[in-house]
Amino acid sequence: MLAKKLKKGDKIGIISPSENVKEEDFADINEAIELLKKNGYEVVIGKNAYKNTTGYGATAKEKAEDIHEMYRNKEIKAIFSIKGGFNSNSVYEYLDLELIKNNNKILCGYSDATSYINYIQAKTGNSCFIGPNLKSLNSWETDYSFKEMLNHFENGSNNLLREDDEVICIKEGYAKGKLIGGNLSLITNMLEELDFSNKIIFLEEFSYESPPAMVSNYLYKMKQKGIFNKVKGIWLGNYEGGYSLEKILIDTIGDLNLNIPIIKSNNFGHTERKMTIPLGIEAKITKDNIQITEKYLED
Repeated sequence: MLAKKLKKGDKIGIISPSENVKEEDFADINEAIELLKKNGYEVVIGKNAYKNTTGYGATAKEKAEDIHEMYRNKEIKAIFSIKGGFNSNSVYEYLDLELIKNNNKILCGYSDATSYINYIQAKTGNSCFIGPNLKSLNSWETDYSFKEMLNHFENGSNNLLREDDEVICIKEGYAKGKLIGGNLSLITNMLEELDFSNKIIFLEEFSYESPPAMVSNYLYKMKQKGIFNKVKGIWLGNYEGGYSLEKILIDTIGDLNLNIPIIKSNNFGHTERKMTIPLGIEAKITKDNIQITEKYLED
């Protein structure tokens, strides 16, 4: 059963499964909370969200406790990560997957959230999205991320590109497959947990943390594990590391002679234009577009 669309008056739960919240984060966080309130939503902060028990965040059990409470609370209709970081995978062994599966609701985040959100989707089939964290809802120069988040969660939009999003066709073709992906470095760490067969994989990377040679490392690891032979299509997102992400990909997989479409757009990842992308939902790639082809939220 799919999670329900958001409607005005709904409560949105906020958790911090990655890095601890710092003093300099609160201006953006508080502004994002006010933005949600102005648009008709109530905001509930997890009791452990601001804890720094370990010195680098809450403990894994405290993080999992907040996740469970948000799924347990029937009034919470969506759950957002506050910010990124480095270790949301620490919650895996503490998650009550039956509780989560039986209380399906929107779960959204990006960057380090790639780990726990893909894990939950793979284990439960729940309605999980790679999209903005709370902090990134309004911490950029445009309202792209916020508007697209509402367009998907309130309206169930099938669009993964706007008319003003530029698309680069790297390899022509047509493909249908369920969406899987997020941050490249984190997906590379989940090759044993995730099933990439017949999927459309979307990938982005943060150049500040991953220079081109490191991106090459990640892509070669995926190649060596046979991931690119399993997928139906590839959708690349933002990377600003001096070399284009598409160049590094072709340097890596060019000798495979894959008969799959590859496209690139700069509207997801560590950039102000953050599309909201449902995991485990079918989409299709054409020469200059990618679009959702099935329903992903209930009215």
